Amino acid sequence: MQKLLEGYQKFQIEVFPKRAGLFKSLESGQKPSTLFLTCSDSRIVPDMILQSDPGELFISRNAGNIVPPYGEVNGGVTATIEYAVLALGVQNIVVCGHSDCGAMKAVLSGKQHPQMPTVDKWLQHSASAMQMVPPVGDNNITTPKDRLRTLTRANVLTQLQHLQTHPSVAYATSRGQLKLFGWVYEIHTGCIDTYDAASGRFLPLTADVLAPSVVHPRLELLAS
Repeated sequence: MQKLLEGYQKFQIEVFPKRAGLFKSLESGQKPSTLFLTCSDSRIVPDMILQSDPGELFISRNAGNIVPPYGEVNGGVTATIEYAVLALGVQNIVVCGHSDCGAMKAVLSGKQHPQMPTVDKWLQHSASAMQMVPPVGDNNITTPKDRLRTLTRANVLTQLQHLQTHPSVAYATSRGQLKLFGWVYEIHTGCIDTYDAASGRFLPLTADVLAPSVVHPRLELLAS
């Protein structure tokens, strides 16, 4: 806690005074452009990775960057999506997974955790992603690490599919008011790959491939 206190003191003394105008402008409301759905992992810091200012991202985090299909769980993720789309009018939703994800390791293992029944139930929303993960020896899968990488990508696509079952999202996308993106962040390089619907591959994120990730994945290319 001491480090957190010191960080807060630094914010008050050094950071806030320099950005006082920005915070003043945010005093009466927010108008973020993007709902960013990502993992709770402490190594993932969206505002640092994207160099975004306060007020730009509406962020929702949970273990495994999971989006339950509409109607299955009446909880925080569903409410956050609904509010972001209908009340805030976000124009983009990003589902962002990441390398070395503990939730994906748990899904890949297939093991149950009797001491964490809520976690096991939550991760069932990623179970269908395993259907996109070939065994070692198939489709460029040579190591268990390759399988984890493929599952992480497949999970992002699965959650994008779940996202499209939400009425607010389906309506806004059908009217061209909302775009959906699937990203994977690599912790060790700081790089992001985005799902490119045109090629059916995850490609390095650049302005040239910043297109909505319509989810019709070519499964044979997912591991490449």
